[in-house]
Amino acid sequence: MIPKQENTRARLPIDRVSPQDEPAILALNNEHAAELSWLEPERLSFLLGEAFYARRVGALEAFIMTFDQDARYDSPNFLWFRERYPHFVYVDRVVVAQEARGRGHARRLYEDLFDHVSRAGQTIVTCEVNADPPNPASDAFHAALGFVEVGDAVIHGGKKAVRYYTRPISG
Repeated sequence: MIPKQENTRARLPIDRVSPQDEPAILALNNEHAAELSWLEPERLSFLLGEAFYARRVGALEAFIMTFDQDARYDSPNFLWFRERYPHFVYVDRVVVAQEARGRGHARRLYEDLFDHVSRAGQTIVTCEVNADPPNPASDAFHAALGFVEVGDAVIHGGKKAVRYYTRPISG
């Protein structure tokens, strides 16, 4: 009898983003600039230097970048949370490469982030999701992770509408 073959693909590690990762992160980010925002190399380096938590999956199947309330960051979404919450961790961007979708990378990055946030003594994770243009898959994903909507805004001179979400973290 021939043994049944199983998908033995090991889970790729989650690692800290390093300066050597920046060119690949920049390319992946800018492939998704409509959902995120376009970054120049210098801006990405600056943001990674300000990041509370920046990780990648594998060589770069996915990445996440977050900031805490003390970051020097001028995003209108980040500033919305800063005006309302004295302590928080803001998820600025999560990107999964097209060919790596459906492998659970975004969920794993968020779960690892929640553990990191808890260990750091933070109690809330925040993010925004596009309302216009709409992103129903992201809305559903964040709801499944326990995020709840806490506000909305129209930004960039009316070019984009967003919904703001929070998720409490228990220590």
